[in-house]
Amino acid sequence: MDTTAMPRTAMGAQTLPGEYFTSREVYDRETDCIFSKSWICAGRVSSIPNPGDFFLHEMDGESLIIIRAESGQINCFYNVCRHRGTRLQKEPCGRIKSRLHCPYHAWAYDTDGNLKSAPNMMATTDFCEQDYSLHSAACVVWQGFIMINQQQPVASFKNDFSDILNRFDDWELDQLVGGHEITYEVQANWKVVFQNYSECYHCSLVHPQLRPITSVETASNDFEKGHFLGGPMILADDYQTVTMNGQWCGSPLEKLSAEDLRRVYFYTLCPSLFISPHPDYVLTHRIERVDVDKTRIVCNWLFPQEVAAQDTFNASEAIEFWDLTNRQDWEICELTQKGVQSRVYQPGPYSGLESMLAAFDRHYLSLMASESETKHEI
Repeated sequence: MDTTAMPRTAMGAQTLPGEYFTSREVYDRETDCIFSKSWICAGRVSSIPNPGDFFLHEMDGESLIIIRAESGQINCFYNVCRHRGTRLQKEPCGRIKSRLHCPYHAWAYDTDGNLKSAPNMMATTDFCEQDYSLHSAACVVWQGFIMINQQQPVASFKNDFSDILNRFDDWELDQLVGGHEITYEVQANWKVVFQNYSECYHCSLVHPQLRPITSVETASNDFEKGHFLGGPMILADDYQTVTMNGQWCGSPLEKLSAEDLRRVYFYTLCPSLFISPHPDYVLTHRIERVDVDKTRIVCNWLFPQEVAAQDTFNASEAIEFWDLTNRQDWEICELTQKGVQSRVYQPGPYSGLESMLAAFDRHYLSLMASESETKHEI
């Protein structure tokens, strides 16, 4: 892929007005216009390796059961019994033997969502078990990520992700395993988190330990509009990767080109995922809205299985670096959230180094797609 630096300009754009970060009405409209219609990352398929393994994914008042079927397929069902709506599962994760049982009246469903037992219902007029399968959401496994969509069909995924469908093949993301996971609770709107990740204008001041490893002057963008934004930064000559000591955690990924061995990439996949491929590992951030001013971020460090299995494997240098960097980012995000809540906050101009923020805003506003949003021109 040609990653020659494109002109870096925000085209005169300004930041969004404060209500986009503070308004309950805007937050609720995002549920309808964005989160219920977009492909959302629910987790990694490696977290449910065996038939019957499941976890719950909670979003915007809905509870979804992500489960591996007896066939091995990954399914996504609403956590709602078809009888009287009772939640089927209350544990956040686990394994069922063969059936999802309702705790209220013992209706039971198989791992494909089919109703298999409904005690004392067969005498009910016109009752047919086949009519009461669990409600489902579209579910696709891509690069080891479980992607779900509450309104769009499975068939739409390839079209929606066509620009980036095979972008990470050389990193063999579907073969990588978790080396570590940290969950953060950040007191800031999800868009503040997205925007912070999308620029390195702040890096020299907020992340002093990053400065000698790679600089904003080396950054370029592969994707400049739409769902997917971002691109590479070039590693300094004395550094192999982004870690505290600048050295690989084990060995580099085998299929990478010489060019990619000298780069670290930063991509946002709106509205729920960041992917950052490194020469020797991949860092991911899964973004979950919790409230108008609260975001949960699940960060994973992914490594080749054969590297992670070695007795000498030690991911601490990568974990320490990005945990520190994350916490620096979350602090500045929380300060920003407090600032945009002020009565005196007004939109300010974006720097050319913030061109991806302007691109994110344009895409965000197009998704919100109402007269009130399009009045704010960027």
